[in-house]
Amino acid sequence: MDQIEKVIEKLKEWTQRLIEALLGPQSEPEPELIPIPVRDRGQY
Repeated sequence: MDQIEKVIEKLKEWTQRLIEALLGPQSEPEPELIPIPVRDRGQY
């Protein structure tokens, strides 16, 4: 069983490398936007 797990792990690594080679590196999630308070123009 241990050998099977090693083979599966290697396949995962190779698959990840193949995907990165074809599509580029794994994209990072976009940072969450922080709301910035803005004065309402009607207050002027």
